Amino acid sequence: MKAILPRYATAKLNLVETAAAMPAPDYEFKLTPVQRSFAGWMEHNVEMNYNLCSTLLGEPAPKDKVKKGEMSKPVLEKALEESFAYCDKGFNSMNDEKALKEMDGASGRKIVPASIMIGLLNSWNEHYGNLVGYMRVKGITPPTTARAQRMQKK
Repeated sequence: MKAILPRYATAKLNLVETAAAMPAPDYEFKLTPVQRSFAGWMEHNVEMNYNLCSTLLGEPAPKDKVKKGEMSKPVLEKALEESFAYCDKGFNSMNDEKALKEMDGASGRKIVPASIMIGLLNSWNEHYGNLVGYMRVKGITPPTTARAQRMQKK
């Protein structure tokens, strides 16, 4: 868990700061017409967090945390933060033994929690990489770059 928890904290920070950095009018922005809007990416992360972190907790996923079509910045920022608070419970409930112990997954097949955790980390980092493009096009410095710039000034 010592390897996973710091990476979880960073992925969470990147997405929460990304949601905060994008101005409200740009939440409907799409890089191309066929891509998700910025808000769509935030909604996708919220749903993914509840669906997969519920498995870590061994409970059904909470439903209707974001109503379809409610894509405003305040609603999605709050929902994202709450979904990560939910994931905090799942990630922090793990230890090395529990993370590798086989359990029943939502689909009825056996899984190990570590595979869910690693999958989430991969997805969050992939989603953040997509969102960096949205921010750059809008002239917004992505959170990872902003943090690196602050460190260079020290």
